[in-house]
Amino acid sequence: MSLHIIHTADWHLGQTFFGYDREAEHDAFLSWLADTLEELRTDVLLISGDVFDVANPAASAQHRFFRFLRDISRRLPQLQIVITAGNHDSAIRLEAPVPLLEELRTSVSGIIRRTEEGTIDFDSLLVPLYNGEGIREAFCLAVPYLRQGDYPPSDEDEDTYMAGINRMYRQLFDYADGVREPGEALIAMGHLHATGAELSDDDRSERVIMGGLESVSSDIFDKGLAYTALGHIHKAQRVGGRENVRYAGSPLPMSFSEKNYRHQVVNVVLEKGKLSTIETIPVPLLTGLLRIPEQPASPEVVLRQLAELPVAPVDSDKSSWPYLEVQVLLTEPEPGFRHRVEEVLADKAVRLTSIRPSYPERVDEEMVDSFSYTDLQKIDPLDMLRHAFANRYGGELPEELESMFKLVMREVSI
Repeated sequence: MSLHIIHTADWHLGQTFFGYDREAEHDAFLSWLADTLEELRTDVLLISGDVFDVANPAASAQHRFFRFLRDISRRLPQLQIVITAGNHDSAIRLEAPVPLLEELRTSVSGIIRRTEEGTIDFDSLLVPLYNGEGIREAFCLAVPYLRQGDYPPSDEDEDTYMAGINRMYRQLFDYADGVREPGEALIAMGHLHATGAELSDDDRSERVIMGGLESVSSDIFDKGLAYTALGHIHKAQRVGGRENVRYAGSPLPMSFSEKNYRHQVVNVVLEKGKLSTIETIPVPLLTGLLRIPEQPASPEVVLRQLAELPVAPVDSDKSSWPYLEVQVLLTEPEPGFRHRVEEVLADKAVRLTSIRPSYPERVDEEMVDSFSYTDLQKIDPLDMLRHAFANRYGGELPEELESMFKLVMREVSI
């Protein structure tokens, strides 16, 4: 017997990228995902958190999500879907339609429930998984993003977040191990920051862990787990050198640091209760990332390269235009540079996101002792401006700026 699983996470439906909506990109991903699930005859789809970008998503984002669930259940009536809430999701909102979603063979885990005795209801976190013939092949430990107090209590005086998460997974594994039949596998889900995971540069959304809570070791995932499907980190990767503990990563790029990175979902096959194969499947992107130039250059060079971009075809679909990041090396202030960039790009098939200035590397300065108030009064403001300009731009203060500064100083002293 076999069980075919697709692991994905961090859809962030409703997200905007530098002010541009990503509805067309999400539609393209969900359409591709549905085709892939059907082509691979998938039994189980695991979505490990951050379905939405914010706790109160727009109606259009919710409509897109539920339409996908409806459409894929029609195309694949035997497909099981297990969804866990991430730190960007509202657990209550995500669980609200569960009575309807259960009719679509969809399970949602967002809230940690407790028994009348006050202990964690582990049964509510266990989802039986069935193959295409309706035979139970595994149990899923559907653990959502855990906040302070969601995990089992401890008698220790100093009960850390990491220790609490460790108790949750170990106790839940032990409970599931006692419930499963021989030959049935155990799979875990989680939305957390594992120690050593590689973060994307400039991607703030994955760095935000509520309350600044610490990361957790991959050792909390028992070696008896056939596979662990993680979310929260947006770069797909193994964790702790273990092939079967993985982040699926986000299906869309979340920052320009991912320009050369292939987004993916993970295809997992279990045979007779054991891991058989793990395969990554690249996600085709509707919209690419473009950085001009690759290394910061002078304003003149940048404008020349931008002018060489192709002109946008008449009535072309802007949703497929690449996002553009401009890098410029400044040796003096350029207050009108953005306007010049926008003029050059007026008829180009790109979407400007940001202009990132950089400055010449500064020569190491000698350590300067702290100045007293009396010392500061003796410093010529013009000398301070010259020093600040050289420190930032690596050159001498232009005569025009010096003249303007002197004029301001005279007006202030009147």
